[in-house]
Amino acid sequence: QVQLVESGGGLVQAGGSLRLSCAASGRTVSSTAMAWFRQAPGKERDFVARISWSGGSTYYTDSVKGRFSISRDNAKNMVYLQMNSLKPEDTAVYYCAKSRSTFYPGSTYYDMRNYNYWGQGTQVTVSS
Repeated sequence: QVQLVESGGGLVQAGGSLRLSCAASGRTVSSTAMAWFRQAPGKERDFVARISWSGGSTYYTDSVKGRFSISRDNAKNMVYLQMNSLKPEDTAVYYCAKSRSTFYPGSTYYDMRNYNYWGQGTQVTVSS
């Protein structure tokens, strides 16, 4: 079992920055890819960013490229999401997720089904 706990959310003005943290406990996550998703009110949960187990490869949804940066510290079992130049449309609950080792056939890394452990989420609100 893996437990994921997000922190670092809050209220920020547009243009500001926040750094989200995801603390993993239970089994180590250092050998698996990790990701961040977000869910705005009344909308589906969407992929934000993913990082490989080594940190050598990262992937982002188009709307956050150049503004958000995902990173990890395997020694501490932590994953981070640095969010800069925040916009009101970034307002959502942000979730940390652990990737499955094998994807569902025909699916991609931004498919929620390919993540088998989730945190409880942390609220990010960006005011205009």
